[in-house]
Amino acid sequence: MKIERIEAIPYAIPYTHPLKFASGEVSTADHVLVRVHTDDGIVGVADAPPRPYTYGETQESITAIIDNVFAPQLVGMEVMDREQIHAVLGRTVNNHVAKGSVDIAVWDAIGKTLETPVHKLLGGYTDRMRVSHMLGFRPAEELLDEALRFGEIYGITTFKLKVGRRPLSLDIEACRVLREGLGEDVEIYLDANRGWTANEALEVLRRTEGLGLTLLEEPCDANEVMGRQRLVDKSPIPVVGDESVPTAGDVARELLSGSCNAICIKTARSGFTEATQILGLCTGLGVDVTMGNQIDTQIGSLATVTFGAAHEASSRRAGELSNFLDMADDLLADPLQILDGTITVRNVPGVGAEIDEDKLAAYRVR
Repeated sequence: MKIERIEAIPYAIPYTHPLKFASGEVSTADHVLVRVHTDDGIVGVADAPPRPYTYGETQESITAIIDNVFAPQLVGMEVMDREQIHAVLGRTVNNHVAKGSVDIAVWDAIGKTLETPVHKLLGGYTDRMRVSHMLGFRPAEELLDEALRFGEIYGITTFKLKVGRRPLSLDIEACRVLREGLGEDVEIYLDANRGWTANEALEVLRRTEGLGLTLLEEPCDANEVMGRQRLVDKSPIPVVGDESVPTAGDVARELLSGSCNAICIKTARSGFTEATQILGLCTGLGVDVTMGNQIDTQIGSLATVTFGAAHEASSRRAGELSNFLDMADDLLADPLQILDGTITVRNVPGVGAEIDEDKLAAYRVR
């Protein structure tokens, strides 16, 4: 059961409308499909979503690092030796999304080899996750219409509002309109993607007091160290580290320095192995976690469900799992479904991300 070859296949699928936020905008899923082939015919699958404005990775860089660096080092290794594989990937700095995709594909291959669902190998705590839907930059009434529609059609009752705009009144108005239109039983939390200063974030918290907001994610740049620490100290709700915490070491630094007091885990950048280390650290410290979204395809969302449902701590909160609904198409042969506000894991060997080869042929970048 040795790794025989690794494929990195770039492809592009348009979104039905752009998703806009403080650090960028996405109108096309310019992703990379990663396949780990073993010498006994098993193929592990994962998706790599480049986010150059966050991690500096592009479709071209992910393809190049896998083809020219990771594949030559990993070919010939036993697929079951995932800690050795993780150590080899760790020799290369940064490139978090490329590493994460290879790691998930390895786990998928292991699950198929053992004829066991990966969510069972990881922990098997539950078989589903509640869904949180992400709302991008739009006028407040449009955001409310979208939230009401997703609540009615899919049963979603948790929404993440992208904020970080100037003037601050745009985001404050959106918070108020959503709360008034959705009622008190719907959860709303914020993600500023480093769009504010710490002082601006404090002003927003002051002016939205009483709206029942539950979390504030990456409100300002983590390099604004003293301001961020003051914000965490004064905030009435948890301040979540996201872009600043792609690795377990980053998580430890940010938590111990007082720069955040909750953590967003994204399997797209951490894989399952690093995500397990991050979750263990947070669980030991009593720190809340969320399962985040990197504007993932259905393949990426399925990976998030697989990891999130495997553990009690990562399944407490709704996971950000629904942005694939904004895509014109997807590569999964059996599409994901959101029923009663939840997505279930796939009770099949591996992760369950079987690819429609005709769609891959249509969307791949040649």
